[in-house]
Amino acid sequence: KGPGRSDTSSPQVLILLQFLQETLAAVADNAWICHFVTEMCRQLSSYNGLPLEKNFLYKCIGTTLGACTSKDLVQKQLQELLETARYHEEAEREGLASCFGICAINHLEETLAKLEDFVRSDVFKKSVGLFSLFKDRSDNEVEKIKSSLILCYGYVAVYAPKELVLARIEADILKNIFQYFNTKVLGIKVETKDLTLKLCLIRSICMISQAICNGVKCGDFIFSRKAELVAQMVEFIKAEPLEAMRTPVRQRAMIACTYLVYPSSAPVPQTLCLPGDELVGWEPWLPQACTVSRRAEGCLGWAEQSPPASALLPDVSPPSLPQHLGPWIKSSKEHERQRAVEVSAALLDFYLSKLNVSTVIPFYNLGVLIALFSPRCSDSLASVRQHAVDCVYCLLYIQLCYEGFARDHRDEMVEGLKALKKGLEEPDFTVLFHTCNNIAMVIGKRVPPDQLMSLLLAMFEGLADPDKNCSRAATVMINSLLKERGAVLQEKVPDIMSIIHSKLEEVDEEHIRKAAQQTVYILAAQHKSVVVSSLLGSPLPFDSHTCAMWRSLATEPTLTSQILEQLLEKVNRDVPYKESKSFPLLGSGSERVATPLPLAATCALYEIMSAAESGPAVLGLYPPLFVTLLLRLSCTVGVQLPRNLQSRERRSSTSLGPAPRSLQPCSCAVETLKVMLIRGGSEEVARAVGSAGGWELMASPERHHDGIAVLAGAMARHAGPRLPLIVKNLIPTLNSVFDSQRVTTTAFFAELLNSNVVNDLILLETMMDNMTGRQKDSCMLVRMLALRGLGNIASGSPEKVRKHGAKLLASMVNGMDDKDDPQNLVALEAMSSLSKLLDHLEERDIQSMLLHIAIRIRPFFDSEQPDLRQSSIVLFGNLTKFSQGHCEVFVEQILNGLVTLLLHLQDPKPEVVKACKFALRMCGPNMGCEGLCDMFLNHLQEERSLHYGEFMNNVCKHLMQCYPEMLNRLILTNLFYFKSNWVDIRAAAPMFIGESLPAPLASRALNLLLKDPVPTVRMKVAETLGRLVRIL
Repeated sequence: KGPGRSDTSSPQVLILLQFLQETLAAVADNAWICHFVTEMCRQLSSYNGLPLEKNFLYKCIGTTLGACTSKDLVQKQLQELLETARYHEEAEREGLASCFGICAINHLEETLAKLEDFVRSDVFKKSVGLFSLFKDRSDNEVEKIKSSLILCYGYVAVYAPKELVLARIEADILKNIFQYFNTKVLGIKVETKDLTLKLCLIRSICMISQAICNGVKCGDFIFSRKAELVAQMVEFIKAEPLEAMRTPVRQRAMIACTYLVYPSSAPVPQTLCLPGDELVGWEPWLPQACTVSRRAEGCLGWAEQSPPASALLPDVSPPSLPQHLGPWIKSSKEHERQRAVEVSAALLDFYLSKLNVSTVIPFYNLGVLIALFSPRCSDSLASVRQHAVDCVYCLLYIQLCYEGFARDHRDEMVEGLKALKKGLEEPDFTVLFHTCNNIAMVIGKRVPPDQLMSLLLAMFEGLADPDKNCSRAATVMINSLLKERGAVLQEKVPDIMSIIHSKLEEVDEEHIRKAAQQTVYILAAQHKSVVVSSLLGSPLPFDSHTCAMWRSLATEPTLTSQILEQLLEKVNRDVPYKESKSFPLLGSGSERVATPLPLAATCALYEIMSAAESGPAVLGLYPPLFVTLLLRLSCTVGVQLPRNLQSRERRSSTSLGPAPRSLQPCSCAVETLKVMLIRGGSEEVARAVGSAGGWELMASPERHHDGIAVLAGAMARHAGPRLPLIVKNLIPTLNSVFDSQRVTTTAFFAELLNSNVVNDLILLETMMDNMTGRQKDSCMLVRMLALRGLGNIASGSPEKVRKHGAKLLASMVNGMDDKDDPQNLVALEAMSSLSKLLDHLEERDIQSMLLHIAIRIRPFFDSEQPDLRQSSIVLFGNLTKFSQGHCEVFVEQILNGLVTLLLHLQDPKPEVVKACKFALRMCGPNMGCEGLCDMFLNHLQEERSLHYGEFMNNVCKHLMQCYPEMLNRLILTNLFYFKSNWVDIRAAAPMFIGESLPAPLASRALNLLLKDPVPTVRMKVAETLGRLVRIL
């Protein structure tokens, strides 16, 4: 059933009411009738929950009250009905209104008076006051009471005798209806939001209009408030949403207008009053309403028979079509589209036939109108397709008329539209879209420049067309228009890009996404810089739609290469970060904050290169891409996001759906470099770096250079042919103002020198010279890595070491003498690298520096850093290979370090112990003591364990025999280690004293160590003293 209709209006109910009316007339006993109606009113509450029965009872009460001659009883019962009604129930409101209407047949005055009295009564005011205690219910409940009273007036108007009610319509009925409907706050009219109140007002006005039309004296009746009522209905219609055409308010308001606008003396056309519509029809004897389309047809037919068509010309001109017919032209219902487009074609043809332009004027709505009709050329209905072409045809000729051409002028291109109609007869999609493309080409050549943008904007709205064929046709036409005329739209490109993005958000159709990506590509082919700048201006992190727009730029290699070059320029244009002072409470330091443009450009590079189609372009730009992204990565380590982006990053990470890609500058740079390698055909490089944990190392501020070394090694193994151009592009960055870029480049070169590939590619000399030049760099890490690279030549190109031996040796010595090296990291690297080079150096090169190196590294034997101890001792052992020409001088250096090497055989670090064994084995042959040499060679093998006490006992014996003159110096050196920081060394020192000094002297020296706080040391001293006692 439609709203407001029930079984209580069925023919059976009418028969029962008629039976009741005749029964009451036959009884003709007023007292009995009064008692009867009183009893019926008492029974009302018994039917709560039975809406149909209660509605019927209300009508019976109204019929009985109409038969009652006691006016006092009638008013009393009406008052009771108003006080006890359950206004929140729709059936109750309907029943109460029907009761008042039927009662008004015989008691019009009493009914109207009681309705007015009730509103002024304390009962109504108390009800409103009671509802106001509940703020969430007050407005709703009061609106329901007002709705019921308004509905009562409508029923009174339609039931009451017409000769009596006409005089009361404007003076009483309409006055009170609008008094209830209009709410005022502080004297200001407030628009009601209650749907029930609106619908009841519309129904009452419709019933009042019917009462006027059916009045016997309607010919003499002047309906002065008709215009006001029509305006109110039009206001209701305008306020309704356009996307839902058949809303209850719109339908009922249109029907009310139908009865209001027709002359009260003329019958309503039959086409406007078709039976069977269920939207309205509150009582059987009220005229039924018709569907919107049928009513529109009736209005058009009536208009043709009424004023001349020329009088309607201003109202049906093309600019008004979108407002009046647009919703129906885009309707999801086929019959509505068919009628709307057919009517539009007829109107445009009529307008064109009557058009007479005396001066050249612009046709402002041309673009909007063409965008309205042209997508319908692929409508699912063939008739709509045909009429849509007719509409475009007429619009283009109207434009020509506005441009000054005669009405009978024929344009060859516009006339070609008629020939295209044949291609629209078949429903084949391919044919339809090809035809739409041809239509768009005609439109593109004939639409004036000032209308092009409005045409495109309106065409974009067609992407949401409920007919998928038409939305596809809109995309085809947009792209065709842009190909034809896009070159003149440079200033509008940002607006178009913004619209494309918004439409991708609104429409979730695969064909729309693909077409939108094609649109971006077409724009980029014409306006690369503007498109790139527009997309870079999108908020970070890029949403999925912006990412799709970036990936659309990867479809054609030439364009993709140009876009990539522009993005590389954006990455390098701005500084990669800015120094920002930390919050005062967190310290006085500063942090590095990423700058937006390079960050956005890096994200854009990732999106483009993540598309498989970008492969050829990436291959063509492999060296500059690799170098730029490598240097970008170097400048993002430890760099923070701007605060505004940090909050967005947190929100995106906590949002539902797939996890977004990290926006952190370093992670973003790592991922972009990784995808560049994959897309550039270096999957093996990316895989090798990942297997070695290189990507994670690159993101670590402490281990970044180690990660770069992993990358360089993988490039040398798997992408050697790419290296010459990469090295060439990287060399200038060795002079970069950013320490991080110099560190990264030096680390990359240093590891490349570890491979023979640089020699094969004739890069060795160039890279070696650049590494040598970095020894004066202000950054300590750069100097260290440069020495590492020079040392790596020993493993990468050992045959070249002899050629460049003097230069390499000088670099190592300079590194060991580095004055700005508080942690001795440069010296450590110099010693490690020199150890690797020694096997390949000429003896003449090393001998001149031998003594200097030996003296320089001696202090590192006792360094707190195990690496320094180990490297210096190993280097010392390696130097002995070159001591033959300076035997006596170098033997003295050996003896100066002998005690240290012997004691460090007890070093807490195994690698230092291993180094000492190696150095002593190497020193033995040069000491001129065969016994010591044999001991060192036999007892200090790496795999053999050492009985230290026994070993030291034998060593001391050989020293006393071979070097008695050196004994005092050795003992003094040993005494220094009584205060060593290492417990094991202090515990070893007494053994040397006990075996080297005469017993009395040794006893006095050892007594000093008996006070050592470490039990182990005191125990070793006691053991030594015990041996001395046995000797004594």
